Amino acid sequence: MNDTARILVVDDSKVMRGIIRKMLAAFSGLCVLEARDGKDAWDLLQTEKVDVILSDWNMPRMKGIDLLRLVRADATMSATPFVMVTAEAQDVNHSEADEARVSCYLTKPFTPQALRAVLAPFLPEGCIPPAS
Repeated sequence: MNDTARILVVDDSKVMRGIIRKMLAAFSGLCVLEARDGKDAWDLLQTEKVDVILSDWNMPRMKGIDLLRLVRADATMSATPFVMVTAEAQDVNHSEADEARVSCYLTKPFTPQALRAVLAPFLPEGCIPPAS
């Protein structure tokens, strides 16, 4: 990973993408890319390399779980950390995502501290803001 970590935020809600972007502003050395659904994210991933994917589960055109499966099936990005950001806390959803090799979950609503904790293992130490 170089000095700038690239994070792809995938959510059909422009407001939610903005909230996440605002939370990520506390981090250092991040480049934040956005996609409005899994299809747009997949198209973007064909030309852009990212270090972490934060994806909503429920979206039109392509759900986050389907994007996760495509990412894991692609040799060039199969090891990319994939965080499922969702209000879906049902065991069946977690089982499905675990089978697809999700890296971790972030359940909505979440705090900046929860986002920090989830991203910390995947980003260079210099990117992580101090715990508050």
